[in-house]
Amino acid sequence: MKTLQRLSLLCIGVLVSAGTLSAQGWKAAEPLSVPEKRHENSMTAAKGKLYLLGGRGMKSVDEYDPKKDTWTSKSQTPLEMHHFQAVAFNNEIYVMGAFTGGYPHETPISNIYIYNPDKDEWRKGPEIPEARRRGAAGAFVHNNKIYLVDGIQDGHWDGHVAWFDEFDPKTGTWRQLPDAPHARDHVSVAVLDNKLYVAGGRLSTARINQVLNRTIPEVDVYDFKTNQWTTLDSTQNLPTLRAGNTTVAFGNKILVMGGESGTQVPAHSEVEAYNPKTKRWEKLPSLHQGRHGTGAVVLNGKVYIVAGSANRGGGPELNSMEVLEK
Repeated sequence: MKTLQRLSLLCIGVLVSAGTLSAQGWKAAEPLSVPEKRHENSMTAAKGKLYLLGGRGMKSVDEYDPKKDTWTSKSQTPLEMHHFQAVAFNNEIYVMGAFTGGYPHETPISNIYIYNPDKDEWRKGPEIPEARRRGAAGAFVHNNKIYLVDGIQDGHWDGHVAWFDEFDPKTGTWRQLPDAPHARDHVSVAVLDNKLYVAGGRLSTARINQVLNRTIPEVDVYDFKTNQWTTLDSTQNLPTLRAGNTTVAFGNKILVMGGESGTQVPAHSEVEAYNPKTKRWEKLPSLHQGRHGTGAVVLNGKVYIVAGSANRGGGPELNSMEVLEK
């Protein structure tokens, strides 16, 4: 009898555990309206709403209102912009470190472009120093300044850089910081507890027909307190190597989602979380739909990921949305 009781309790425990895991999994959202299909785009949040912007070809900005559960099409971008990580600053959206044009010699966009959601207007911002222009770079905001890290100068052809730059929106000035330990492109980054985490990405080199497979395993970390770079021990390399992934800080962890690589045709659906306290990667529930070349945003305690490409390369383009709750 005691043995049966123990087995019953064990089964109940398994069910509870499975239920908890399910509750923490990704939910395929079904909003009342959907955004335009796109990939190599980005997404960020401003004033409680999501903004999906850019991608291959000329695209409109799509705005998602979580209260109404609807997407609304807004004004078109002033030029084709893709391969970038958009950031929000003072309730406006900044695009820098982006490309325009077609494969494989996409051109870095020479200026910052700024979108004002209230006015639904774009304006041309400060020029990016010519010697520091690149696309497919990581971007983020920290202490009222905007940063660019890594990237590639000549589309998918060649010219990988480890550059790290700081832009002050108040003064319009740029400052060069120490290079990252590893050059990489097609990278998305996030900051947690005053530390920048750079995971994923690759060295795209169409010049030698090596575009997808030169992925970067190492994780680079910049400490804003010490102003120094370090590379995590090799035991803490990114478990699933990919580029074109999207990265956010969620709770006390860094989440790396989706991406593409030379190991498979479908885009990656893996979601892995780095825990700085345990110094380990944890496997989280996978996306329902593998995707690369898009952005993810944390808003109201949830992670949203939208659009992207379902296979490595250029399609099929998606407009589906998934949501992860704590």
